Amino acid sequence: MNQITARLLIALVTTIALLSSRGAAAEPLLAGVARIDITNRQGRVNDPSYAKALVLRQGDVTVVLVTVDAVAIGGIGNIRDTFLGSVRQELAKDPGILPANLIVNASHCHGNVRSDSAKLVVQIVREAVQKLTPVKVGTGTSQEKRISENRRVTLKDGSQVDLRRAYSLAWDKEIASIGPIDPQVGLLRLDREDGRPLAVLYNFACHPIMNPPSKGTSADFPAYASALLENALGDGVMAFFVQGCGGDINPVRYKEVQRAPDAEPLGNLLGASVLDGLRKVATATGGKLSVKHQVVSIPRAADFERRIGALEAERLRIVQSLRSTNINFKSFLPLLIQQRLDPEFPAVHRQGYLHDRKIERDELDRQDVTNRSEVEAYLANIQIMEQLTRLNTNLALLKKNKAMTDAAAVRTLDVEMCALRVGDFKLVTFPGEVTVEVGLNIKQAVQDPHAFVAGYTNGYIFYTPTVQQRNNTGYAQEDCDCIVAPEWQKIFETNALEMLRGL
Repeated sequence: MNQITARLLIALVTTIALLSSRGAAAEPLLAGVARIDITNRQGRVNDPSYAKALVLRQGDVTVVLVTVDAVAIGGIGNIRDTFLGSVRQELAKDPGILPANLIVNASHCHGNVRSDSAKLVVQIVREAVQKLTPVKVGTGTSQEKRISENRRVTLKDGSQVDLRRAYSLAWDKEIASIGPIDPQVGLLRLDREDGRPLAVLYNFACHPIMNPPSKGTSADFPAYASALLENALGDGVMAFFVQGCGGDINPVRYKEVQRAPDAEPLGNLLGASVLDGLRKVATATGGKLSVKHQVVSIPRAADFERRIGALEAERLRIVQSLRSTNINFKSFLPLLIQQRLDPEFPAVHRQGYLHDRKIERDELDRQDVTNRSEVEAYLANIQIMEQLTRLNTNLALLKKNKAMTDAAAVRTLDVEMCALRVGDFKLVTFPGEVTVEVGLNIKQAVQDPHAFVAGYTNGYIFYTPTVQQRNNTGYAQEDCDCIVAPEWQKIFETNALEMLRGL
């Protein structure tokens, strides 16, 4: 082969490669959306729960993202463990969706949904496929710092306790600090070719548990946020809430008793922040679509006996520290009020202490000393009682999860991880209730402003706390309602980074 022929061949190959790459890049991104009401209406209903489907297609790649207003995808609640398998089987038959390309995220609201939700999800995915249309894609972020707080407080002894309605909150004088939140909202905007919005996806980390059961089943604050977005952006727009790493994140004012819990104002605040961020997001054609899926093996916890033994020993220790007192609650309360109103002269008005009758004054002083001691002992007993209620609740969780682990056939859990890219938007998922520091770790390590993390996806394996949280001597729900070994954190963080970078 002479030099001229070789050059022509190289030029031809280069031209073919360029044309091929341009063809791939020119593949239009298509999207279709659909929703269905999945509310179980046998009881009281405050607001409906929905399943929503977003189907994305580019060339021969089709990805389905489903969001469900439910507590979890299997494990707990009305979504059965067979849900994912059933949906995948049906969608593989029609319209031919690869099982690995289905991503289902639960908002973790405690809404009551229908037990046949799998059938309804298949229905809306097929409907969304029929609505596929070319779209432009844009990615951005927003901030929402007003509606969430870390549910864990660190005490002065270094232990941590939870802010939950099932627990008494630690006393103010014992609290040293609170944990972090993740105020970032990850945004994906999909517009039709004429510029009209089609779909909005927003990723945020916070437990949707602000509406109490007495109001009836509810999709909680994400429902109000999505309604605000859909009303503001116009007909045909669908808003998808994707739960982030909210395992230890509560809505603010969750523990207040002076007012009734209400999710609506929190949802409106979140929706307004999302809307503000979306207005700054420009969309364009040519966004890349890709998806990765892998099953990772997580070791099950093997330290239940040690932790149960330590908790029982702590419970025995504080029970033995209870002090006998001469007073009961009826006598304790007025004594406490008197001592707080006037610490120096609690028993009678001040003038009673000023009489020139030493015997009476000495008797008052001695009685004050005795009463102060009795009140302090009673207060200490109350504090111990509250601590016992927390320990008992967490001990029950440890024993439940030990029984579940003992009954398991294998010592590992095989869990799904997915990574999705739409344009510059990137999302990695995990089936646990991931605590916020794990999500923050991944975001910081990947150094990509448009990379986000979601828990509660494609399954449910209970809480997945950090290694430090699992070793907490104060025993919080995230630490005890956990079936994975501490190694889970490194496995997830390592794989999440590789998958995000591989997109």
